[in-house]
Amino acid sequence: MTIHSASHTKPGSITVISGGVGAARFLRGLIDAVDAARITAVVNTGDDTVLHGLSISPDLDTITYTLAGAIDPERGWGLVDETWRSMEALGRYVSVRPDGSSAAPQWFNLGDQDLATHFYRTARLDEGATLTQITEEIRRAWDVPICLVPMSDDRCSTIVSVIEDPDAGGTERDVSFQDYFVRLRHSVPVSGVRFDGDAALSATAATAIQSAATIVIAPSNPLVSIGPLRSLGGVDELLMSRRDDVVAVSPIVGGAALKGPADRMLLELGHEPTVVGIARIYAPIASVLVIDPIDTHHIGEIEAAGMRCVVTPSVMATPEIARQLALSTIRSVADSHQPVRE
Repeated sequence: MTIHSASHTKPGSITVISGGVGAARFLRGLIDAVDAARITAVVNTGDDTVLHGLSISPDLDTITYTLAGAIDPERGWGLVDETWRSMEALGRYVSVRPDGSSAAPQWFNLGDQDLATHFYRTARLDEGATLTQITEEIRRAWDVPICLVPMSDDRCSTIVSVIEDPDAGGTERDVSFQDYFVRLRHSVPVSGVRFDGDAALSATAATAIQSAATIVIAPSNPLVSIGPLRSLGGVDELLMSRRDDVVAVSPIVGGAALKGPADRMLLELGHEPTVVGIARIYAPIASVLVIDPIDTHHIGEIEAAGMRCVVTPSVMATPEIARQLALSTIRSVADSHQPVRE
């Protein structure tokens, strides 16, 4: 697919390039700040996987459940008041499973209610529906008020090169992102990340980016949540053409990731694990970086990297902080006179 720069934008429209948990919390704050009908989230699918024969889209589901008010607030993923009877019952088959079989994996838990979403997605894919179509159907079923768009209808798999037994010299091997993140609990060093598959930005996602008045890069891991979308052909060029309208929210606060392994991954892959490192990654495609007050001493370095700074509390500990973060973010770029809820 050929991606062209936008010749016009929709007044007031906002597209948020999104990973999972951090993006979901930001989107919830954004909904409190502006009319939800103006918001589109283009969501990472690089960590989608197939387990138990089911198609699973973790970031899409985390955003859906969060914005539906159904997310488990303690875990930040999965459904509240979930039960795990199906996963527990799989234990019966472990002793009879042949060596080398991938049947009945127990390292990736799917709750009993959550399974219904994966049943539906898998059946619709088998019927020939696109992931974009299915995501819209699931969004409507959960009454999510914004538009949710997967980055691609094609397979794009995030592959992580990990180093096992580093104290004994280390053995490098490639694993899927979910293997790294869930089975290995992101506890092993990383030596590389790549994106497999012949995927293209979907037409719906391209339109959302092209036509938005404001484009926000959510506070998500820049390497494995935003990186998959940037790996798709033409995406960086499109964002560069819209750079004055693109603002990124740093997922690193005070030199640490609020959730997940972003800080360690940055360091292991040769990036500075600070807001300065984030600025250097995003400077080609975004004009503004939103940082927390704890990082104000880095403003000069961020500006030297080519980005303007906006300083505002970014640890979304309350809905009001998330709302104010969203307001500061969308006001920071050229289309700053958008109607907001004061």
